[in-house]
Amino acid sequence: MSKIERALLSLTDKTGAVEFARGLRALDVTLISTGGTAKLLKDAGLEVHDVSNVTHFPEMLDGRVKTIHPNIAGGILAMRSKPEHMEALEQHAIPTIDLVVVNLYAFEKIAAKKDAHVGDLIENIDIGGPTMIRAAAKNWQDVAVVTNPGDYNALLEELNTNAGALSKKTHWDLAVKAFHMTAAYDRAISNRLADISIEDEDFRDERTDLPRTLDLRVPRALDMRYGENPHQKAALYATGGQGVAGGKQLQGKELSYNNLVDLDAAWLLVQEFEGPASVIIKHTNPCGCAEQSTLAESYRKAFDADPVSAFGGVLAFSRELEGETAAEVSKTFIEAIAAPSYSAEALQILSAKKNLRLVAVDAINDRFVVKSINGGFLVQSPDYATLDSATAKAVTTRQPSEDEWRNLGFAWKCVKHVKSNAIVYARDGQLLSVGAGQMSRVFSVEIGAKKSVLPLDGCVLASDAFFPFPDGLEAAAAHGITAAIQPGGSVKDAEVIEAANRLGIAMVFTGVRHFRH
Repeated sequence: MSKIERALLSLTDKTGAVEFARGLRALDVTLISTGGTAKLLKDAGLEVHDVSNVTHFPEMLDGRVKTIHPNIAGGILAMRSKPEHMEALEQHAIPTIDLVVVNLYAFEKIAAKKDAHVGDLIENIDIGGPTMIRAAAKNWQDVAVVTNPGDYNALLEELNTNAGALSKKTHWDLAVKAFHMTAAYDRAISNRLADISIEDEDFRDERTDLPRTLDLRVPRALDMRYGENPHQKAALYATGGQGVAGGKQLQGKELSYNNLVDLDAAWLLVQEFEGPASVIIKHTNPCGCAEQSTLAESYRKAFDADPVSAFGGVLAFSRELEGETAAEVSKTFIEAIAAPSYSAEALQILSAKKNLRLVAVDAINDRFVVKSINGGFLVQSPDYATLDSATAKAVTTRQPSEDEWRNLGFAWKCVKHVKSNAIVYARDGQLLSVGAGQMSRVFSVEIGAKKSVLPLDGCVLASDAFFPFPDGLEAAAAHGITAAIQPGGSVKDAEVIEAANRLGIAMVFTGVRHFRH
């Protein structure tokens, strides 16, 4: 490849720009720049030619027009191998540009603001930048295009060891990266503007709705050995940031497909609690969950509910995992843990479990949830519904006591995260047992009671959907429940309420269902 002799720099993100430009000047590369970038480089003592010296035309329209000019486009797009292209440049006195260093207006940063006005969004749509990037990437064999400040050091090293030139492979890799960047930029613009409805002068933000077009172009973040089973291929695709997909693994074996699925289930449940809480997940269902005065006590309560199932489970904690809790965790085999952070003592204790995967996870704030089906995708808003005291209604003669209300609220948080048909038994901030994923609700009631290792007398029950018949409630009453919470809405609600009154059970209707398939 030819030596780079002339570079154009136009940057919104100026990280490392001065150092990179200084490295280019040391290689005798002529620098051309725009506006704020030119000022930055000149203030650093570098010799820089303004773009207007190349276009022979001043920047205008509040900076909207800077680089949109044949003297720029021609210098980038001319194919050096075509004599007619080079003759055209010579005829019009257009210099070749061998390196384009450009990043774009921070549209996504502006778009993330809840109160961003459409005018601000429009003004932060870059025009000249994408044009230069795409032109350079199209003419990749003759022009190198740099869009990421993170590439500066490696490029300078290659230029210095290759007599001021970059390899053909580097040119190609930079072009591919550039096209990926402009595609992502255009998608961000399209997706954000699609959320805005304009009627006359009224701009209405509709970001609470589901997207009009589902854009699933997401970078591959992690290759996995296999999927749910060894004969299936798998990878994690993620944009980083919040949630399990954006978590930072601190120790342990590589995360598996099933680890991530279970960590996500655990993390979603533990986010329901404001106090110190622990969750134990097995095959996406909670086998233990508790909220207590300390994290260590919450873990002991969660573990005691089903010690057999906890073996090989996946954990999540609502607080920093500290030493006392880590010592309890280390007593049994655990696959993976998600927590906001880990104390130094906890890390030291758990480091003895070399294969234990520790992941630090930020909070969640998903706009929608995507699930694939054969031939398409299902999209829904997340289930962030909580127990609303204004709409939850005690429908039985006996009203729940204060303790029962508190226990029902805890159970309602838990049942939301159990595969339907879902039944949970709970008492004093502790999940006692779970009946999950059965085809009949009464079977879920019976299975939950049968597998309980703790006494159920005096506990409460939560059901993710209505009881279609009194039999489920009657079966639960036989195991000692005193109160129940369910959505209501069955054609046989009156019969179920009558059964609750007959059995002395206080029952609450929420009006909200929590199916989880």
